[in-house]
Amino acid sequence: MVRNIGVSVIAPRKTCEDELCPFHGTLSVRGKLLTGTVASAKAKKMVVVSREYPRPVTKYKRYERSRSKVHAYLPTCVEVKEGDEVIVAECRPLSKTVSFVVIEVNTKDGSGN
Repeated sequence: MVRNIGVSVIAPRKTCEDELCPFHGTLSVRGKLLTGTVASAKAKKMVVVSREYPRPVTKYKRYERSRSKVHAYLPTCVEVKEGDEVIVAECRPLSKTVSFVVIEVNTKDGSGN
């Protein structure tokens, strides 16, 4: 059974026994939702999400492109490759650098999970 996490996203088709999964475990999501591209998926249960956003330069009254990286927990029911577009949601701190969890994946070829 898939739990309602309070965000309108497509739930993963696979099921898991992961305690830190927002859909099948007890991890609650709150706060910010961020969209970005998976820069690295080398760790076992963690991905690095790179996001690009415009940052204002007040002196010239224009915007410059800026990048930041966010570490996000990867539940076992979600499959991700490098280059995939993902939506991450804020959760409680899971480690020193991880305070987000992957909740939805949009692959490059257009298919969902």
